[in-house]
Amino acid sequence: MKYIVILGDGMADIPMPELGNKTPLQCAKKPNMDSLARRGEVGLVRTVPKGMPPGSDVANLTTMGFDPRLYYTGRSPLEAVSMGIELTDTDVTLRCNLVTLSDDKDYESKTMLDYSADEISSEEARILIDEIGNRFNGPNISFYPGISYRHCMVWSNGPLDLDLTPPHDILEKPIGEFLPKGEINKIILEMMVESYQILKSHPINQARISKGLNPANSIWLWGEGKKPSLPSFEEAYGKKGSVISAVDLVKGIGICADLRSVHVKGATGNIDTNFAGKAQAALKELESGQDFVYIHLEAPDECGHRREIHNKVKSIELIDSLVLGTLLDGLSKYDYKIMILPDHPTPLSLRTHTSDPVPYVIYRKGDKGKTTVMGYDEFQASDTGIFISEGHTLMPRFLAQE
Repeated sequence: MKYIVILGDGMADIPMPELGNKTPLQCAKKPNMDSLARRGEVGLVRTVPKGMPPGSDVANLTTMGFDPRLYYTGRSPLEAVSMGIELTDTDVTLRCNLVTLSDDKDYESKTMLDYSADEISSEEARILIDEIGNRFNGPNISFYPGISYRHCMVWSNGPLDLDLTPPHDILEKPIGEFLPKGEINKIILEMMVESYQILKSHPINQARISKGLNPANSIWLWGEGKKPSLPSFEEAYGKKGSVISAVDLVKGIGICADLRSVHVKGATGNIDTNFAGKAQAALKELESGQDFVYIHLEAPDECGHRREIHNKVKSIELIDSLVLGTLLDGLSKYDYKIMILPDHPTPLSLRTHTSDPVPYVIYRKGDKGKTTVMGYDEFQASDTGIFISEGHTLMPRFLAQE
């Protein structure tokens, strides 16, 4: 038996007037998902335990079968693991976004215009993060370049419980009330403020502005945590597996769980990603002897944050045709099960994550139909009456051999 999870990050939503008061899942042409929903099990699952933040870190731990109430130690250390950063037990890591702030005179008066600086290229970002490191790296602080706008700071013997705000939660809002507060955060705030002076006139940003692109004119630190410790997925579930993702967070979770992290050329974490390449890589992993593949697709989430309504619909359609379609063609020689779900909603109208339950479908080859739904979306999933309140139990349900 082969097991494949297709995780459409942020794919769930709420009805949009621009879409005829439908959700992107309801609007998208997705014949493959709808076909599996008509023949498989469809329901809702709570992926974010009550009282926990609705981040992709918490939600992907859940969907991968690990209770985040037991294993969550913060977002950035998972990314650090994927980046190959060696962490000690006393290191605290922080996600470092390159963001675009407005040009208001006082830092606290600036507005968060873009949490990703127009999806800055990794090549440009490396130069800017190296510049930041030249200024701030020392015995206790180290900056590491990552992919696009996503980078990492390691603080030796640093504090926890910093209460920092994700930049994608405050788009188009003045940043003053969301800046790090108190003595414990003084060094973080000072670095963020000074970073604006370092980056605003940098040649990289001047060139970006001349091209009509947002400048990466400040760092934004958040997502603090310490070195994670997860059980092996194979030990927990008896399956040898792989993870396929363009983002360090999900790759890091997989690596911590001893899943093989697979690089796919052209995988970007956005709507221009190599959708078909991810599916082909998954089939290759199964052919090589792996039992389980977790395919993470970031595009719907990025479209949700950026309020790209029609691109979010399009991203779902591309997942259906290029990922699920490719898989169904290549899986015909196996007995297999497929599970499709988001990790959390990223409503276009809110431009950030919520902790609402998300729709899932589980299909096993040969299934004839377990529900009366006509397709896969939030409302049809709710109508089945199936609700998994403890999200981490969905993975063993999926892996069970009925």
